[in-house]
Amino acid sequence: MRPRSITVAAFVLLGCRDPRPAPSPPAPVDAAVAAPAWSEAWLLEEGRRYLDDPAHRRRSLESSLTRHDNSYARQRLDHYALNTTGWDLLPPWNPIAVPVTDAPAAPLDGVAPLWDGQRPGTLRGWVELGRAVFFRYPLREEVFLDHALRRPDFARSVGIVRAPDGSYPGAVRFRDIDGATKVGLTCALCHTDLRDGALVVGRARRSFDYGRMRLTYHADTGAPVDPELARRMRAWGPGRADVTEDRDEDPVAIPDLWGLREQQYLTQAGTIRHIGPAALAIRQETQLLHSNHERVRPPRELAWALAMYLYSLRAPERPAGDAALVAQGGRLFDEQCRECHSNAAGGGPLVAASRVGTDPALATGHGRGTGRYRPAALIAVAEAGPYLHDGSLATLEDLFGAARFSPGYRGVNGAGAVPGHPWGTDWRSDDRAALLAWLRSR
Repeated sequence: MRPRSITVAAFVLLGCRDPRPAPSPPAPVDAAVAAPAWSEAWLLEEGRRYLDDPAHRRRSLESSLTRHDNSYARQRLDHYALNTTGWDLLPPWNPIAVPVTDAPAAPLDGVAPLWDGQRPGTLRGWVELGRAVFFRYPLREEVFLDHALRRPDFARSVGIVRAPDGSYPGAVRFRDIDGATKVGLTCALCHTDLRDGALVVGRARRSFDYGRMRLTYHADTGAPVDPELARRMRAWGPGRADVTEDRDEDPVAIPDLWGLREQQYLTQAGTIRHIGPAALAIRQETQLLHSNHERVRPPRELAWALAMYLYSLRAPERPAGDAALVAQGGRLFDEQCRECHSNAAGGGPLVAASRVGTDPALATGHGRGTGRYRPAALIAVAEAGPYLHDGSLATLEDLFGAARFSPGYRGVNGAGAVPGHPWGTDWRSDDRAALLAWLRSR
């Protein structure tokens, strides 16, 4: 089977555009939702508003977009929550899907849809439903993944892991809207990983080499691939992919999903203001329908459930480290780093790309550009390499080492200097060691 022409790097836009001008973006918001709001009663009421009030969804969309002139924003402003046109007219799809395992594939006849059609009445119920969405809702058919799974040794070599229960997290067999049984990918393919034999949910799968998996499919099957796209995919490497809606060359590192509730912005370029749970739910709803080639949309209950599940994720415990050294590092962090990494997750307000000084392609791109970058969260940051938004530095030592500024430096992306984020690179070695000890304890 040959893949659809739509790629992860350049999705096809709907041809029909709403002629009304987009409203001006609201004033910047540099604070996440106030902590007292995160009660179960408040979340349940926010869920009801998102599900039942189209005007609330539209207002939330408009307020959450940091800019209204990049292609990510334009797609959503032109097609979302318009009632009589656009994506609201897509049929809701409640799929039949089961995890892929090594066991012989059984027929899907008799398998119940992912959702029973009843709205949960408790936050715990929403979270449980969201877990099912995370692991089982197909973003789309993925022939590249199907091909890789037929070669177990190759699958392992590109980071397709097998969980203790025998499943391959992120891979499902599902009945597509045309009635055919296919293999698809889910959120779990990029955002789960194994640690000491246990599945860690929310952790970026940094061994996953999506570009190599796709290129191998084309090499093995003879299916044509655009030479420029092939060149770009070869450059991604493990843990990175280009997922923006443009032709710019701006691959990003797969992020961890911990601490989303505390983040003021969503995505590395801060494309979405995290004004409340509706912003995250709309992000999930539109991602699911867009990834599925705009043929169907998820029931909004599933998008809300997925948002509640993502809020629930917690990182594994980290080692405490040397108490005195960690305390010293914490004082240095508060003095030198807290201006940018100011919130409870270690992230903070957006910072101008020119000030950060790293590769500006994502921040200035047509797809999701805002001119700024979101400071990375620091939860389990010692295991979050490769570092910087584009995954260009392998270790924390590299990040805080001045050697990476040299033209002869060889990093994740090959030979050459890796500029930007200079903070800490000129510190004394003992101060830098203390900061690293503190970061490893986060």
